[in-house]
Amino acid sequence: MSKDYIGYEALMDSALRGVVREALRRVERQALIGSHHFYLTFKTNFPGVDIPEFLHEQYPDEMTIVLQHQFWDLKVEQDHFKVTLTFRKLPAELVIPFAALTAFVDPGVQFGLQFKVADADAPQTTASTTPTPGPQAPSTAPAEKPAEKPAAPGEVVSLDAFRKK
Repeated sequence: MSKDYIGYEALMDSALRGVVREALRRVERQALIGSHHFYLTFKTNFPGVDIPEFLHEQYPDEMTIVLQHQFWDLKVEQDHFKVTLTFRKLPAELVIPFAALTAFVDPGVQFGLQFKVADADAPQTTASTTPTPGPQAPSTAPAEKPAEKPAAPGEVVSLDAFRKK
Protein backbone atom coordinates (compact mmCIF):
# COMPACT_ATOMS: atom_id res chain seq x y z
CA MET A 1 0.00 0.00 0.00
CA SER A 2 1.23 3.49 -0.82
CA LYS A 3 2.03 6.08 1.81
CA ASP A 4 -0.67 8.72 2.29
CA TYR A 5 1.20 12.01 1.96
CA ILE A 6 -2.00 14.06 1.99
CA GLY A 7 -3.15 12.74 5.37
CA TYR A 8 -6.75 11.81 4.59
CA GLU A 9 -7.40 10.36 8.04
CA ALA A 10 -6.33 13.61 9.70
CA LEU A 11 -8.51 15.57 7.27
CA MET A 12 -11.51 13.36 8.13
CA ASP A 13 -10.84 13.75 11.85
CA SER A 14 -10.76 17.52 11.52
CA ALA A 15 -13.90 17.60 9.38
CA LEU A 16 -15.89 15.42 11.77
CA ARG A 17 -14.82 17.43 14.80
CA GLY A 18 -16.04 20.42 12.79
CA VAL A 19 -19.49 18.78 12.67
CA VAL A 20 -19.53 18.76 16.49
CA ARG A 21 -18.30 22.37 16.59
CA GLU A 22 -21.02 23.53 14.19
CA ALA A 23 -23.76 21.60 16.03
CA LEU A 24 -22.70 23.27 19.29
CA ARG A 25 -22.56 26.68 17.57
CA ARG A 26 -26.14 26.24 16.40
CA VAL A 27 -27.22 25.38 19.94
CA GLU A 28 -25.25 28.39 21.22
CA ARG A 29 -27.25 30.64 18.87
CA GLN A 30 -30.73 29.12 19.04
CA ALA A 31 -30.79 26.60 21.93
CA LEU A 32 -31.76 22.95 21.56
CA ILE A 33 -34.80 22.41 19.36
CA GLY A 34 -37.04 19.36 19.11
CA SER A 35 -35.67 16.09 20.44
CA HIS A 36 -32.01 17.06 20.00
CA HIS A 37 -29.72 16.60 22.99
CA PHE A 38 -26.05 15.73 23.17
CA TYR A 39 -23.89 13.22 24.96
CA LEU A 40 -20.27 14.36 24.79
CA THR A 41 -17.53 12.02 26.01
CA PHE A 42 -14.04 13.40 26.50
CA LYS A 43 -10.65 12.58 28.00
CA THR A 44 -10.46 14.38 31.35
CA ASN A 45 -6.66 14.34 31.41
CA PHE A 46 -6.27 15.85 27.93
CA PRO A 47 -4.27 19.13 27.78
CA GLY A 48 -6.63 22.11 27.92
CA VAL A 49 -9.49 20.30 29.65
CA ASP A 50 -10.56 22.38 32.65
CA ILE A 51 -13.00 20.71 35.03
CA PRO A 52 -13.42 20.93 38.82
CA GLU A 53 -10.94 18.83 40.79
CA PHE A 54 -13.65 16.63 42.33
CA LEU A 55 -14.78 15.63 38.82
CA HIS A 56 -11.23 14.91 37.80
CA GLU A 57 -10.85 12.69 40.86
CA GLN A 58 -14.10 10.89 40.09
CA TYR A 59 -13.34 10.58 36.35
CA PRO A 60 -9.55 10.43 36.02
CA ASP A 61 -9.61 9.23 32.40
CA GLU A 62 -12.91 9.84 30.62
CA MET A 63 -16.25 11.49 31.34
CA THR A 64 -19.57 11.93 29.56
CA ILE A 65 -21.69 15.05 29.93
CA VAL A 66 -25.23 15.59 28.70
CA LEU A 67 -26.47 18.83 27.19
CA GLN A 68 -30.22 18.62 27.37
CA HIS A 69 -32.36 20.54 29.86
CA GLN A 70 -30.03 22.23 32.31
CA PHE A 71 -26.88 23.82 30.92
CA TRP A 72 -25.85 27.45 30.72
CA ASP A 73 -23.35 29.81 29.11
CA LEU A 74 -22.43 27.59 26.17
CA LYS A 75 -19.58 29.33 24.33
CA VAL A 76 -18.04 27.73 21.27
CA GLU A 77 -14.56 28.70 20.10
CA GLN A 78 -12.51 27.31 17.22
CA ASP A 79 -10.59 24.75 19.31
CA HIS A 80 -12.77 24.27 22.43
CA PHE A 81 -16.11 24.94 24.03
CA LYS A 82 -17.18 26.08 27.49
CA VAL A 83 -20.40 25.15 29.24
CA THR A 84 -21.75 25.48 32.77
CA LEU A 85 -23.43 22.45 34.34
CA THR A 86 -24.42 21.71 37.90
CA PHE A 87 -22.71 19.04 39.96
CA ARG A 88 -23.57 18.45 43.60
CA LYS A 89 -26.08 21.30 43.16
CA LEU A 90 -23.26 23.76 42.41
CA PRO A 91 -22.61 25.38 39.03
CA ALA A 92 -19.30 24.49 37.40
CA GLU A 93 -17.79 25.71 34.15
CA LEU A 94 -16.16 23.05 32.00
CA VAL A 95 -13.70 23.83 29.23
CA ILE A 96 -13.32 21.02 26.71
CA PRO A 97 -11.05 21.10 23.65
CA PHE A 98 -12.60 19.46 20.60
CA ALA A 99 -9.43 17.36 20.34
CA ALA A 100 -10.28 15.78 23.73
CA LEU A 101 -13.61 14.37 22.49
CA THR A 102 -13.91 10.61 22.12
CA ALA A 103 -17.62 10.51 21.25
CA PHE A 104 -20.52 12.75 20.28
CA VAL A 105 -24.05 11.39 20.23
CA ASP A 106 -27.39 13.06 19.52
CA PRO A 107 -29.78 10.25 20.51
CA GLY A 108 -32.80 12.34 19.57
CA VAL A 109 -31.99 11.74 15.91
CA GLN A 110 -29.81 8.62 16.31
CA PHE A 111 -26.60 10.32 15.16
CA GLY A 112 -23.18 9.67 16.59
CA LEU A 113 -19.47 10.08 15.98
CA GLN A 114 -16.57 8.31 17.65
CA PHE A 115 -13.04 9.68 17.78
CA LYS A 116 -9.73 8.20 18.78
CA VAL A 117 -7.63 10.45 20.99
CA ALA A 118 -3.92 10.12 21.66
CA ASP A 119 -2.69 9.94 25.26
CA ALA A 120 -2.44 13.18 27.22
CA ASP A 121 1.33 13.08 26.72
CA ALA A 122 0.77 13.43 22.98
CA PRO A 123 -2.12 15.87 22.46
CA GLN A 124 -2.54 15.19 18.76
CA THR A 125 -5.58 13.13 17.91
CA THR A 126 -5.15 10.05 15.84
CA ALA A 127 -6.54 10.48 12.42
CA SER A 128 -9.22 7.83 12.63
CA THR A 129 -12.77 8.88 13.30
CA THR A 130 -15.79 6.79 12.54
CA PRO A 131 -19.34 8.01 12.10
CA THR A 132 -21.66 5.59 13.85
CA PRO A 133 -25.35 5.42 14.48
CA GLY A 134 -25.83 6.86 17.94
CA PRO A 135 -27.28 4.85 20.76
CA GLN A 136 -30.83 5.68 21.75
CA ALA A 137 -30.10 6.96 25.24
CA PRO A 138 -32.82 7.60 27.79
CA SER A 139 -34.08 11.15 27.26
CA THR A 140 -34.69 11.55 30.98
CA ALA A 141 -30.99 11.65 31.83
CA PRO A 142 -30.37 14.83 33.83
CA ALA A 143 -27.72 17.16 32.44
CA GLU A 144 -26.42 18.09 35.85
CA LYS A 145 -25.20 14.63 36.86
CA PRO A 146 -22.03 13.08 35.47
CA ALA A 147 -22.25 9.69 33.82
CA GLU A 148 -21.25 6.49 35.53
CA LYS A 149 -17.56 5.80 35.97
CA PRO A 150 -15.93 4.73 32.72
CA ALA A 151 -14.87 1.16 32.16
CA ALA A 152 -11.38 0.04 33.08
CA PRO A 153 -8.78 0.76 30.39
CA GLY A 154 -9.01 -1.77 27.59
CA GLU A 155 -12.46 -3.00 28.61
CA VAL A 156 -15.13 -3.05 25.90
CA VAL A 157 -18.53 -1.76 26.94
CA SER A 158 -21.70 -2.44 24.94
CA LEU A 159 -23.92 0.55 24.24
CA ASP A 160 -26.98 -1.73 23.94
CA ALA A 161 -27.90 -0.93 27.55
CA PHE A 162 -28.58 2.66 26.50
CA ARG A 163 -30.85 1.85 23.56
CA LYS A 164 -34.61 2.20 23.96
CA LYS A 165 -36.37 -1.13 23.78
